[in-house]
Amino acid sequence: MPHPDMKGVADAIVEIAYAKVNVALHVRARRDDGYHALESLFVFAGDGDRLDGQATQDGAIDLIIDGPFGAGLDAGPTNLVMRAARALQSYLGQQRGAAIRLTKNLPVASGIGGGSADAAATLRLLARLWDVRIEAEELAGIALDLGSDVPACVASVTQLVTGRGEHLARHAVEGLEGLPMLLVNPGVGVSTASVFAGWDRQDRGELDADSLDALIKMGRNDLEMPAIAVAPVIADVLAALGRAQGVLLARMSGSGATCFALFETDDALAQAADAIRWAHPAWWVMETRIKSA
Repeated sequence: MPHPDMKGVADAIVEIAYAKVNVALHVRARRDDGYHALESLFVFAGDGDRLDGQATQDGAIDLIIDGPFGAGLDAGPTNLVMRAARALQSYLGQQRGAAIRLTKNLPVASGIGGGSADAAATLRLLARLWDVRIEAEELAGIALDLGSDVPACVASVTQLVTGRGEHLARHAVEGLEGLPMLLVNPGVGVSTASVFAGWDRQDRGELDADSLDALIKMGRNDLEMPAIAVAPVIADVLAALGRAQGVLLARMSGSGATCFALFETDDALAQAADAIRWAHPAWWVMETRIKSA
């Protein structure tokens, strides 16, 4: 629902901040700028956080946060939604403002790009609210200043991502888009910096994302082991997903702690979700599917 002070539902615009999942994440080397060189295949769930917005004329950006995971977020100037809104205002010289509601459905700092997706959705939302024309390359430049994953989240389609997130290429993989996908988070937070600090610095080779079979058999997440060292419960999540019937792949996303599984059928996914909810009622579980273009 829109803000209580909005004029009406018909005046509000909605954007979904789709959850980002790393089907594979290969860490190759440390760059001269201090970032790690990454190779990853990003896919996006069909579900995520929700942003409702209405344009205002006073130049103010007002943000309200609610939803299952909203309590842990500050709606102040450091929030990525606020930063994205101010960045677009500054770039456009835009004097209009917006009233925005963020319904936080995704766990915070959980390896599925929640904050980055929120920032990207804010850029899309405000471009529509303010009826501005902006080239994709310009939007990507604004997005990269907000975070490495934000440019990929702007498009929210399956992409091969390299560099520190600035090199993006639409990359369709036959049989991947539309697959049933289960996301599970055990309710623990992990520090991305701590996970990277625990990585063993071993280059295990490039990512082959040419087929679903290659992604399953040769893809990996190089941050899984250091993340498990920080939060051993991640191994329990992976084990629970891996023993489900009809599972094609179970792997951690990003730097954790959210893990995902891809399934052959919706029925297999539903059975796995029910089993995990019964065995681990404190874990967060989301049934979804990989978003198509």
